[in-house]
Formats: sequence, structure tokens, C-alpha cells
Amino acid sequence: MTFLETTALNTAQKEAVMALWNKEYPTTLAVTTVADFDAYLQNLINHNHLLVIDDQNRTVGWFFTFERDAEKWFAMILSADVQGQGLGSQLLSRAQQKHDTLNGWVIDHEDYKKSNGQPYLSPVTFYLKNGFEILNLTRLETPKLSAVKMRWRNQL
Repeated sequence: MTFLETTALNTAQKEAVMALWNKEYPTTLAVTTVADFDAYLQNLINHNHLLVIDDQNRTVGWFFTFERDAEKWFAMILSADVQGQGLGSQLLSRAQQKHDTLNGWVIDHEDYKKSNGQPYLSPVTFYLKNGFEILNLTRLETPKLSAVKMRWRNQL
């Protein structure tokens, strides 16, 4: 695996991330155009993208940090083809070495479907294993998404 870090994605990289997004995230969150993806990114500041590229030059992962409401946030997507190999923990570890706090939204139920019809499996257990706490009183409830806030803090 190769890691490519950038503060701005080119069009081909955006399309690769969108394809991964639409394959692995719930269908309710689908992003249909590069313009929609750009609109999502434009609402966030201080972007840092880390693309994971496999041996066939395919984008199999995307880790993204940004600032929102004076907090450091992140999003992560891994292809099902590479899940369970320690790559997600490795990406989190890299971010945890750079930041004192990471915030994210995590789906804490299995009510959504992916584009292939399979259920979207909640990654809560994965994040708990990687030192995150679930902030059960802070929820995001929109027509497209029901999720809970999670946070990791450097304990040193």
C-alpha cells in the first residue's frame, strides 16, 4: 500500500474517493457529482487528505481531517477489500500522532444498506478498540443520517 497525502484533491482523486464513498457508505449518503463533493468540502476548513493506493493503483482508502467549530474532525473510508487488515488502525494511529483530539460521527446502528444491498455494519466497536469514546448525548439526526459523536483525546 502507498499513502498519498495532500491538502487538495484533483478531479481524478475526487472521483476515486466518491466511488469508494458510494460503495462503502450507506446509500442515503451517496454523492452523485464532483460538484456535490466539492460543496461538502467547501464547508470545511484546513483539509488534509490521506489516500491509500493499492498495488494496482486503485484508491482503497481515504482518511480526511478538517476543522469544524474550532474542533479537529475526521472521516475515514476503507474498501471492504482491505478491511480487517489493520489498515484503519494504522490510519488512526498516524492521525493520533499529529493531533491531540479527533472528533467524528459514527453510525451506531445497522439500519442502513450499502449500494450492493448489504447492511452497513456499524464501526463503533472498531473505534472503541482504537481509544475513542462515544458521546451518547451528542447525536446527528438528519433525513440522511443518524449518528453519534465520538472523540479520541491524547491522554499524555
